[in-house]
Amino acid sequence: MTITSFYVLTESSPGMTQTCLNDTFEQRCTTVGRDYPFVDVKVLDPETGEECPVGVQGEMCCKGFNVMKGYYKNPEATAEVIDKNGYLHSGDLGVKDEQGFYKITGRIKDMIIRGGENIYPREIEEYLYHMPGIRDVQVAAVPSKKYGEAVGAFIILEEGVKMQPEDVQEFCRGKIARYKIPKYIFFIDQFPLTGSGKIQKFKLKEMSLELCRQQGIEVV
Repeated sequence: MTITSFYVLTESSPGMTQTCLNDTFEQRCTTVGRDYPFVDVKVLDPETGEECPVGVQGEMCCKGFNVMKGYYKNPEATAEVIDKNGYLHSGDLGVKDEQGFYKITGRIKDMIIRGGENIYPREIEEYLYHMPGIRDVQVAAVPSKKYGEAVGAFIILEEGVKMQPEDVQEFCRGKIARYKIPKYIFFIDQFPLTGSGKIQKFKLKEMSLELCRQQGIEVV
């Protein structure tokens, strides 16, 4: 079976981008394709609103016939996601490559700000997935007195595997930037989910303080 991948929001029905059947297997597996015809997709800097150069991460935005008119009887909410130029802001982070393919790299709301450093959880998660014994992992902010936020990793282990927090940190050391290495590591059985099965990252942040209290870990 040959499959394609696409990037879609309810507000941008049917979507922004899609791979094609004649794209390479790697392009279909690792990207969400290129712009749909007559849909203007841009990666915009969340702070300046300027278009990001190729290879630079920004917010996935689009303008075109596919964009909703607005949220029903809610102009304030509409104004929060559709800017004055008519671009729909997705809240997702992505990059565009030299061939026009897009990759989704994370969520703006999930970003961890540690002492002025912007840290994107997905980058750390994708690295930790390569560690033997880890079945699933989510990275989220843990409140910090010193830095504002610190990096926390919430890990579900493979059945029968035992692991210490130091093992995870050692796996990261020298491979990812030092400030991105999780300071707090929690081994849990399941993630908090919505009714539709999506992981609630904001609840992980709330859980972190209780887990630290239970384990006698001082939050600094």
